[in-house]
Amino acid sequence: MMSEAFYETGEAVGQYLFFHYGKITDYMPYPQGPVEAFGFPVRVVTGMVDSSTLPPSPRALDLGCAVGRTSFELARFCGEVVGIDASARFIEAAQAMQREGRLEHDVLIEGARRMQVTAEAPVDVDRTRVDFRVGDAQALPDDLGAFDLVVAANLIDRLPDPAACLARMESLVKPGGRLVITSPYTWLIDYTPKQNWLYSPDGDTPTRDIIARALGPAFTLEHHTDLPFLIREHARKYQWSVAEGTRWMRGV
Repeated sequence: MMSEAFYETGEAVGQYLFFHYGKITDYMPYPQGPVEAFGFPVRVVTGMVDSSTLPPSPRALDLGCAVGRTSFELARFCGEVVGIDASARFIEAAQAMQREGRLEHDVLIEGARRMQVTAEAPVDVDRTRVDFRVGDAQALPDDLGAFDLVVAANLIDRLPDPAACLARMESLVKPGGRLVITSPYTWLIDYTPKQNWLYSPDGDTPTRDIIARALGPAFTLEHHTDLPFLIREHARKYQWSVAEGTRWMRGV
């Protein structure tokens, strides 16, 4: 089982670079595989963000940005994107992708066998629009400012206190702005003490309703959908999961 320390390892950096930038022919070369689950960091933007609801050249925050692909996709239509992650190793990799546009890394095949691949950033994106920073989603600096769009993809169930993160959203999202949250709701004591799970023990309350309570009356649920994703562990082992994607509008 993974823990917080995993995200500071070279193994995690390689796995997430492949998850964010890998080509499907390398990542999942099996025709019978779930191809619709490929490319999750891109689909978070294409499937959950409606740019027509945002002002021209909006300011966006990618919270829990990992190695940066979603931040780059946001830069297609955002004038400024701030990408924040708690992992210094992830931010180093994201910054390298920003500078060079590519980064060689290896991935596990089986046993001790590994394969070297090259992560490549999208060439049709202005990567200078992105500012990658190391930071704690539960204790963001007061001078960060407000955003037209905040994206928190598969983050909340990896935080010790997800409610503290959600409580900050009213000050982070501008009136009329949007908040996108995705999560498979994999609550584990390795990351989140059980008393802090956004979880209904009776099973009768959807987690998105608990998120709504945490966000408070400032936010209205605008859209929700299922977003499958695929994390490759080695050449013949994958994690297939389904995140729930929710988009919230901040009241004006």
